Amino acid sequence: MPPAILLVIAALCILIELALVGADLNLWGARWWRPWLYQHAAFWRGLLVEGWRPNYPAQPFAMFVTYAFLHAGWAHLTVNMLTLLSLGKEIITRGGGRRFGAIYVASMLTGGVGFALFSDAIQPMVGASGALFGLAGAWIIWDFRNALDQRLDRRQVITGLLMPVGLLVVLNVVMYFATGGMLAWETHLGGFVGGALVALPLWARPQA
Repeated sequence: MPPAILLVIAALCILIELALVGADLNLWGARWWRPWLYQHAAFWRGLLVEGWRPNYPAQPFAMFVTYAFLHAGWAHLTVNMLTLLSLGKEIITRGGGRRFGAIYVASMLTGGVGFALFSDAIQPMVGASGALFGLAGAWIIWDFRNALDQRLDRRQVITGLLMPVGLLVVLNVVMYFATGGMLAWETHLGGFVGGALVALPLWARPQA
């Protein structure tokens, strides 16, 4: 059974997307639900760097969190939730629920920062992948620290760091072309850096 915090996050994302998909198909609600919610809760870079007028005063700040609970359809949602449940469970097992929460929230925020700094998109950005790449960043940092503690050969330590980072880079390249360029790699980068940085000083060393 996945930890409760993972189920809560997944449930929120699934329920939101379920409501929007039903509205898209005219099963309930109205088709304007999705564009309205994106307009008010997705991450809009223009609100920060282009001087766009927000729909409500707190939107430029709230969107750093709300974007991570929205998705662009069932395929996007499914990939992210499966990743959350698998990767998140391992992070909680190794570091505990508080560490997971700190890393997840920090990665959401820095994912938005990465998108604001490096993207030139006028389209909205949605999805939990910034936070998920932050979990991956934390995992890699913990493995790196454990390798140092075990006094492994320097080449092994460097290889152990570079290989997973390289795999994530390749994954982003593949996804970029598979989605026709509609990939917020800037969010992935920001989330990864945030998760890695927050994982460094957290309370005590994680379990190996």
